[in-house]
Amino acid sequence: MKFCKECIQPNTRPKSHFTNEGICPACAFHKQYDSIDWSERRRELQGIIEDTRAINSSSYDCIIGVSGGKDSVRQAMFARDELGLRPLLVCCSYPPEQSTELGCENLANLCSLGFDLITVSPAPLTSKKLMSNGFHKFGNYGKALEMALYASAPKIAIAYQIPLIFLGENPAITVGALCTGSLSGDASKMKNTNTLAGGPDSVRDESISEQDLILYRYSSDEEMQMGQLRVLYLGYYIRDFWKRSNGEFSIAHGMKIRTDPPEDIGDITGHEALDEDFVFINQRFKYLKFGFGKVTEQVCEEMRLGAMDRATAIDLVEKYDGACASRYIKRFCRYVGISRVEFDAIVEKYRNKDIWACDESGTWFLTERPSPEAS
Repeated sequence: MKFCKECIQPNTRPKSHFTNEGICPACAFHKQYDSIDWSERRRELQGIIEDTRAINSSSYDCIIGVSGGKDSVRQAMFARDELGLRPLLVCCSYPPEQSTELGCENLANLCSLGFDLITVSPAPLTSKKLMSNGFHKFGNYGKALEMALYASAPKIAIAYQIPLIFLGENPAITVGALCTGSLSGDASKMKNTNTLAGGPDSVRDESISEQDLILYRYSSDEEMQMGQLRVLYLGYYIRDFWKRSNGEFSIAHGMKIRTDPPEDIGDITGHEALDEDFVFINQRFKYLKFGFGKVTEQVCEEMRLGAMDRATAIDLVEKYDGACASRYIKRFCRYVGISRVEFDAIVEKYRNKDIWACDESGTWFLTERPSPEAS
């Protein structure tokens, strides 16, 4: 397992190819930031806005998919206050049993800042079936949930004839996930990502009808063309669209954060994944599959910004990465109807034996760790 020479990102993410200098894609992109002509990017964005306004028959200028979290607040207020747009916010909500009170409060806070919101709510029983199927088949309970999440904005855009959709960050640039087909502001290839590829049929079973899957199917290319839709990563056009700055901005505008200790949630900031708790299980599985979780992504960004040294980053990762308190696992097992024994068996099924080893006491450990010194 190789680690980035600039940060401590391991080279295990699918399609995440390090440069010849041994630098991860996110660090390579970050090195370009000071040489980027941000005024030119703004002009590019304004040109797209004017093009879509010319064909827009709605009173809304754009759609922004939101959860009420840090990226949602930053995008919504940037679109309205910096770009002079009237956005329609679209939230694809979790089933009531899965949603947190914190998430509901933050979504209400976002509305209170002066925005119109449409909520799309897939049927809870279908959601639970798809969730269970995804967990067993892929070790990823969120596969279908993300399908519904990303499918919601295009469906509303087509229905309301709003030709411009904004997403947040381009993951290829921010965390080096080169699966979006874009290193720019173009988000039209989002449906080709690892999670969305294959559509809901990949987690369907005989009890789920085609009608049940309507909200999980991303709009076809023909539908997107008919609606003349443009899908953009708004974060590509914002100079400081980072976890830290978005968190600070959104907290200042009323967003509430988690108070759970990092050893319970595998998160050192408290301002991510506020609307549901099973995400900690998802991050745990990412840790088992690829050797890193949310904390690695958080400290790597801090290192790129010059706000954290390598030794501190490694210490935080070793303490908290992939952490998930047992109470969340118990709740998840009850929710999808499996025992803890079944859960643990699925854990071992998806553990990456190329990067994990077991000692004589039965304790699993990563076979490699990043060096305290940059290589």
